[in-house]
Amino acid sequence: MKDIAIIGAGTAGLTAAIYARRAGSSVTVFEGEAPGGQIINTPEIDNFPGLPGVSGYEYANKLFEQAQAFGAEFVFDKVKKVEGSLEEGFVLTTEYGTVCEAKTIIIASGVKRREMGLAGEQEYTGRGISYCATCDGAFFKGKTAAVFGGGNTAVEDAAYLANICKKVYIIHRRNEFRANKALVDEMLAHDNVETKLSFTVSAIHGDDKLTGVTLTSVDGHDEELPTDALFVAIGLIPENGVFLQLVDLDDAGYVIADENCETSTPGVFAAGDCRTKDVRQLVTAAADGAVAAVAASRLSRGG
Repeated sequence: MKDIAIIGAGTAGLTAAIYARRAGSSVTVFEGEAPGGQIINTPEIDNFPGLPGVSGYEYANKLFEQAQAFGAEFVFDKVKKVEGSLEEGFVLTTEYGTVCEAKTIIIASGVKRREMGLAGEQEYTGRGISYCATCDGAFFKGKTAAVFGGGNTAVEDAAYLANICKKVYIIHRRNEFRANKALVDEMLAHDNVETKLSFTVSAIHGDDKLTGVTLTSVDGHDEELPTDALFVAIGLIPENGVFLQLVDLDDAGYVIADENCETSTPGVFAAGDCRTKDVRQLVTAAADGAVAAVAASRLSRGG
């Protein structure tokens, strides 16, 4: 039986693994995709203390290597079921049949990108529709691209694409962006960026690949927008469905946890973007990971 099972290998999960191993706890980290989480798609990180300008991939890789060096074990498989209690121990089962017993659990499952829910969205994903500008932007060098969203990710995507594409539209359903002003100013400094405020994407068009979208304004009129690419950045969805019977979730699906990362279930902690919180940034994810790991290590030793 492991002292701690950590579900997710993003910033919160990897930080938790480092702190738990330094505390002498045995640790297994479960990750269904690549270690690092959403940050691996970010070309440059400017707001993490002490590491200005580091790429998301480099940052995530170093964090992963550090956790490995401290002796954390990794299982690259998705957890599909968690049962048990602090008194009896917890049992985790993965999609490919791995079973792990642990005294405590840290949920660090992160979030995924929200889809538009439009007809043709799945059909044109990979053929003009993308959810990661830094992953797929290079395919549209010298072409026209559109970004749908108004938060930090959308604005960062538009600024990034402006350096690659001949024209970039950013579409947002409100009349002003929700992103930080500094990011908006940086985006608008590019003369090839055009804003489409108070619009939503209502339809997708194309043949063998995307050729354009229909925009619908808040007052109900439609506008056709030819574009070679549409990058969707309209929000995040917590990946916590598997924990529905284990811990309390809020209406949006985030794990309800306090600043000590404690959930409604003794022995289960939540860290990072998957939990209820006001600020979801790398630095707060790292802080959550440290807090959760220290608490889980203490509890697993009977403290």
